[in-house]
Amino acid sequence: MTKWEYATVPLLTHATKQILDQWGEDGWELVTVQPGPTGEQLVAFLKRPKA
Repeated sequence: MTKWEYATVPLLTHATKQILDQWGEDGWELVTVQPGPTGEQLVAFLKRPKA
């Protein structure tokens, strides 16, 4: 059974692609993007298999 680790990452509107590309290069898979607690910022939820 695969064990996962998770991360939540705030996304800056002007740098969303660069942020997600960097996390993707580090082996993280994007699960979903949702509004942050204030509704003004987006938060990405990512996962990757535990080493």
